[in-house]
Amino acid sequence: MHLEELRWFVVLAETEHVTDAAAELGVSQPTLSRALARIEADAGTPLFDRSNRRLRLNAYGRIMAEHARRSIAEIDAAVARITALRDPDSGRVRLAFLHSLATWYVPEQLRRFRQEAPGVGFDLFQGPAHEITARVRAGDADIAISSPRPDPAVFAWRRLYVERLCLAVPRGHRLAGRSRIRLSAASGDPFVALEQPFGLRQLTDELWAEDGMAPEIVFEATEIPTMEGLVAAGFGVAVVPVPREGVETDAKLVHVPLSNAGAKREVGLVFDRERDPTPPAARFAEFLAR
Repeated sequence: MHLEELRWFVVLAETEHVTDAAAELGVSQPTLSRALARIEADAGTPLFDRSNRRLRLNAYGRIMAEHARRSIAEIDAAVARITALRDPDSGRVRLAFLHSLATWYVPEQLRRFRQEAPGVGFDLFQGPAHEITARVRAGDADIAISSPRPDPAVFAWRRLYVERLCLAVPRGHRLAGRSRIRLSAASGDPFVALEQPFGLRQLTDELWAEDGMAPEIVFEATEIPTMEGLVAAGFGVAVVPVPREGVETDAKLVHVPLSNAGAKREVGLVFDRERDPTPPAARFAEFLAR
């Protein structure tokens, strides 16, 4: 299979319409149909179910599309690496990072790095830990800034910093005046938590298990600010990172540090063990490690 035809197949898999795919690709419908016939002949089976003029990607086609995207990503990464190797001060870094790092850590590091390497560009993706590590694994991101540490059999890891975790409670809560507590002190309270499988939720689950807790979860959020807003509104309590110095917090909210040994969040760089980062990505990683 030719790489160009694989790209055509991916577009066809996304549109499931020969006319629309041909228009998007700028090729004729007969040319696209012949390319699909060659791909299906190589695969040994139809990859779409045909219904009138519509195509529907079938189970075989979904497998082909998954591997086609991965192959294309690998070739694109190879071309990017070659380009970057010819000029180490240029190229692009495909960076994925946690939602919770989008308001301070990542923008600040990008600002500082661009002063050092203004010729390096960035393609950015923000999301939960399981999504950004999946992008690294699929070859859609060069590196990720994530937490907690992902599977060491699959991913290389370089720790950047550690955040302590605390219990966010409404002002006036019985624990609001405490200087430090174990999480079990809130065993009778309802909790606001992130959804599974968010990284902070994994850490929270481990802390609950450590203290033998099975609390009532009144709401599962997708972002930490939503959790804190609901806590301030009196819906429950939540495990969140300790606020950074100088950051203004909701006056209706109190953050009580946790004494549990595991009450910390390690934030680090994630790489695919089987793929060397491009020189610009490696340069950015070294910059962050410094």
